[in-house]
Amino acid sequence: MSPDLINQLLWPFKQLPTQYLVIDTETTGLFDAEGAPALVSLGLVLMRQGDVQDSKEFLIRPHRQITTEASGINGISQEQAMGHPTFKEQWALIHPWIEGQLVVIHNAFFDWSLITDHIQRYDVGIPKVAGVFCSQRAAQPWAQSVGIACSERGPSLDALTKHLRIKSLR
Repeated sequence: MSPDLINQLLWPFKQLPTQYLVIDTETTGLFDAEGAPALVSLGLVLMRQGDVQDSKEFLIRPHRQITTEASGINGISQEQAMGHPTFKEQWALIHPWIEGQLVVIHNAFFDWSLITDHIQRYDVGIPKVAGVFCSQRAAQPWAQSVGIACSERGPSLDALTKHLRIKSLR
């Protein structure tokens, strides 16, 4: 794929403000009969002018048991996670990263719902954000047009990185 074609396809993402915050979560599993899963990691990357300005990962002690499947994906065991600070303890450090930012999340419906669940669960201050942008939904029409498999939410990060020949960070 030529660089010109990639630039054309990535046009919507290049229209983002010059500064935004990318968020990724790792969890104890998925939403189930017991409710929301717990966060075990919150990764934040501050982007400015298209470059990584700063990044930080916050490890979090979960309020629920980590499933075997989730541990296999995120590489965090229950024993490791029990040594991490709680979400409430980490929030004073996390909040300033999010406050006032446009937040970009690949599966925003899942990740942002989980973050807001934790904000309510731990009764911590709600950050004011400039908006939440779902890169998964935004990529769906393009991904479908070039034959990338999509769920009803859009393409997975794994499918996108494979198609674009970007090194996976897993």
